[in-house]
Amino acid sequence: MHHLLSHRAGLPAIDDPLPTEAFYDWKRMTDALAAQKPWWEPGTQHGYHAFTFGWLVGEVVRRIAGTSLGTYWREEVAEPLRIDCHIGLAAEDDTRVADFIPPAPGQLDIDLEVLKAAGPMVEKALNNPPKTVADMNTRAWRGAEIPAGNAHTNARALARVFGALACGGDMDGVRVLSPERIAQARTEQASGPDAVLFGFPTRMGLGFSLPPQDAGIGGSSTAAFASFGAGGSMALADPETHVGFAYVMNKMQPGLPPGPRALRLLEALFASL
Repeated sequence: MHHLLSHRAGLPAIDDPLPTEAFYDWKRMTDALAAQKPWWEPGTQHGYHAFTFGWLVGEVVRRIAGTSLGTYWREEVAEPLRIDCHIGLAAEDDTRVADFIPPAPGQLDIDLEVLKAAGPMVEKALNNPPKTVADMNTRAWRGAEIPAGNAHTNARALARVFGALACGGDMDGVRVLSPERIAQARTEQASGPDAVLFGFPTRMGLGFSLPPQDAGIGGSSTAAFASFGAGGSMALADPETHVGFAYVMNKMQPGLPPGPRALRLLEALFASL
């Protein structure tokens, strides 16, 4: 499980080509991952498991808890914390969702030629099954459980979850994680060039990204840990300042996270403390 949570499992991509519709079929994706030969020996290096992370960890949850990750999240976290965050969105909530807006023409999130030049593992990690912004605005996408890619929420909800993590795991009497598990989750498991993110240096804890060694993120303390999303979204917990922060958007920014908007907001936040 350490290898799964720290992106060291060697399963960031599926080699066999899959159609977009595979995103919406949990068994198809987990069966494909079960059949996939690891791209590297698990534990020997790390690389961002962009979408496979959700199915890998979610299948462990399903087998232990006997319920899907979306249901587990709703019952164990979202409803107790009273937050508006869904992994698998009900159709009646579609009217509350802002459509994704892609980057301007010529500003693709990651240039397709760069992606192809990076090799088959990287290309397939980020584009197999293939998807477009238009796919992400469909009922099929919103209703499916794609844990690493389609949580529907707002910044207030994410900040409340990460605020609980920044305050020892408790928020208004609701326990999310124990202080011991939080300390374990933000302990470095891997550091150095990321095998998927074009060799960009990253540090991984258990389920969270860590700041560069002896540095913060946007003015946070060195104890902070975060999660980043495509288009520039991010959420951060800082145990030293007891701050939870989140930024989400529907107009996507090009490039790798963290995005400049989120960083400017973080800098302003921590400068005001």
